[in-house]
Amino acid sequence: MNIIHRTVRTLAFAALLIGATGFTECYKPVTDTGLPKRIRTIAVPAFQLENNALRYRVETRFTEAVINEIIRRGRGLRVQGEREGADAVVDGTIKDFNVFGVLLDEAGRARIYEIKITAAVTVRDQTTNRVLYDNQNYEFRGEYEFTSDPRSFFNEEDPAVERIARAFAESLVSTLTNGFGVNRPR
Repeated sequence: MNIIHRTVRTLAFAALLIGATGFTECYKPVTDTGLPKRIRTIAVPAFQLENNALRYRVETRFTEAVINEIIRRGRGLRVQGEREGADAVVDGTIKDFNVFGVLLDEAGRARIYEIKITAAVTVRDQTTNRVLYDNQNYEFRGEYEFTSDPRSFFNEEDPAVERIARAFAESLVSTLTNGFGVNRPR
């Protein structure tokens, strides 16, 4: 019994040792950022709309989502609306807004819709006037369902746009603060 106990303990210790040494490179805390250290204040002016993206308040939703995400995950970055006095500026434009029916019901009416929003985003260092990040085709998609019962009608397009704006902001702020795959012009 004593030998079995010792063998089991030895095997458990060996498994723990192998596990601890084998996975040390799997998790590395994020210590670097995609932004220069001197950037402490970021201006996020209201996003602009191009002519073909006419939808009520879509640019406001994207602007607010980016501001809220920088505040939530920006690692001490301050956010303001004006360019004056900011270390960096996030300029955004909603280039395109499309809604497509992707699933039809038995009567041939669209039941599930897909929203595709394309934005252009440029982050510029105001001190050096250098572009830190530029993506002119930032594309996000989301879906919503349209009910066939008129008594329970609720327009799901607005909540879907809100979800897409939050996903967009999370992706953008993650790219900026974590520096993963930062897209810098050459």
